[in-house]
Amino acid sequence: MSNTTADLRRKIDGAGDLQSVVRTMKAVAASSIGQYEKSVSALGDYYHAIELGLGACFRESAQAPLIAEPKGKAGGSTIGAVVFGSDQGLVGQFNDVVADFAVKTLKDLHGKVEVWAVGERVHEALSGAGLPLVGLFGVPNSVNAITPLVGQILVETEARQQHGEATELHLFYNRHVSGAGYTPFSQRLLPLDETWRSKLIKLPWPTHSLPEVLGGGIKTLRALIREYLFVSLFRACAESLASENASRLAAMQRADKNIDDLLETLNATFHRLRQSGIDEELFDVVSGFEALNQKE
Repeated sequence: MSNTTADLRRKIDGAGDLQSVVRTMKAVAASSIGQYEKSVSALGDYYHAIELGLGACFRESAQAPLIAEPKGKAGGSTIGAVVFGSDQGLVGQFNDVVADFAVKTLKDLHGKVEVWAVGERVHEALSGAGLPLVGLFGVPNSVNAITPLVGQILVETEARQQHGEATELHLFYNRHVSGAGYTPFSQRLLPLDETWRSKLIKLPWPTHSLPEVLGGGIKTLRALIREYLFVSLFRACAESLASENASRLAAMQRADKNIDDLLETLNATFHRLRQSGIDEELFDVVSGFEALNQKE
C-alpha cells in the first residue's frame, strides 16, 4: 500500500510542477499579446496619417500611381505572396490554418505564383501543398526584430518588381481577435493601382484647413508610399505574432484545465487509497485485540 501511495504522491508532485510551468507560459503569452497589440495600435494612427498624406498628394497631382496595374495578357502576371507563420511550439493549428487559407486564396487568382514564407514550419506546410516557394525568412521574436524582417521583405520584393518578376503582392497572416482567438486574413499590398488611388483620394480630411504639399509632390509621394509599404508589412507581422501568442495562450489554458482535472483525480485516488490503508490497519488492530481477549 505504501508503494502505491508513494507513486501517486510522485505523480501529484510532478503534475503540480508541470502546472507551474504551464501557468508561467500563460503569463508570458498574455504579456506578449499585449506587447504586440500595443504595437499594432500605435501603428494605427500613423497608418491613417500616411493614407491622408497620400490622398492629399493624389488630389494635388494628376500623375498616375508609381506602380501601375499589370498590362500583360490574362494569366501572364506574376503573383507574389508573403505568408507569416510561427516557428515556436504549442501553437496548435496556427501554421496549418494560415497555410490552408493562403493555398485556397491563391488558387482562385490567375497568374504565376511565387511565395515567401516567414517561418520554417509554415514553409513546410506550403511546400507540402505544392506552392512554389522562392524565399524563407526567420520569424522575429520581439517588436524590435520586426523592422529588419520588413526591410528584407521589401528589398526582395522591390528587386523582383524591378525585374518584372512580380506584378502583385499579397500578405497572408493570422489576425488576432478578442480573447485567445485568431482568424486568417489576407491583404493585397501591390500593385498601387487606380482603385487604391481613388480610395485614398476619397478619404475626408479631418480639419477644415485643406493640406498643401510642399517640397515637391513626387518626392513626397515616393516617401509616403515607402512608409505605406513598410507600415503595412510591419502591422501584418505584429498581428501574426499577437495571434501566435494567442494560440499559445489558448493551448496553455487547455493544458492548465487538463492538469487541474488530473490533479483532482490523482488526489481523490490518493486519499481513497490512504483511507483504505488506514481502515485496514485499524481492522488488524481490532482483530488482534479480539484475538488476545479470546485467549485470555
